[in-house]
Amino acid sequence: MIYSVHGTLLAKELSLAVVECGGVGYACRTTFTTLSQLGNVGETVFLYTALSVREDAVELFGFATKQELQCFRLLTTVSGVGPKAALAILSDLPPDRFLLTVAAGDSKQLTRSKGIGVKTAQRIVMELKDKIAGESIGLLSGDMAAAASVTAASGGGNAGEAIEALVTLGYTQAEVAPVVAKLDPSLSSSEMIRRTLQEFGKKRS
Repeated sequence: MIYSVHGTLLAKELSLAVVECGGVGYACRTTFTTLSQLGNVGETVFLYTALSVREDAVELFGFATKQELQCFRLLTTVSGVGPKAALAILSDLPPDRFLLTVAAGDSKQLTRSKGIGVKTAQRIVMELKDKIAGESIGLLSGDMAAAASVTAASGGGNAGEAIEALVTLGYTQAEVAPVVAKLDPSLSSSEMIRRTLQEFGKKRS
């Protein structure tokens, strides 16, 4: 198993990064998220890797962070989700956002990724929601971990009512949960809604 590659970036193309290590160029399939974090061709880069061996192909996948690698591995454990689909999802959703989307049960968000249909998205949520909840301390960081806790308890309490109301207004749980998680839990649901909308207003201005 190739754990990682560390060397010179020879090429950076759509969903592909080529890294030269010891005179050998390793072609790593990757996400837009990782590509955006890599430097320019000729610079030194580091990628965590996963090797996929199938009857018809041997492919190496590279990721800028260990968290993204873990998300890729989680996705490929889901029945019917291969490396290509996993890369498509993680290209649209950075690791924290992907984990929170699944924790929120927001399968609709997943269908926005190329090649992910409704049934596949629902299967991802069904098979990974409990796993992510059990591993959230290790996989989710900072505010996202707190948001996952709020999301998990969104069936009741003021925070849950605020999240449900905001979703009704057209926001996704993955968008609003991190904001609600930062608020004082003693606030009323209406005040949580007001402050969350105010926060979104600041980001748009």
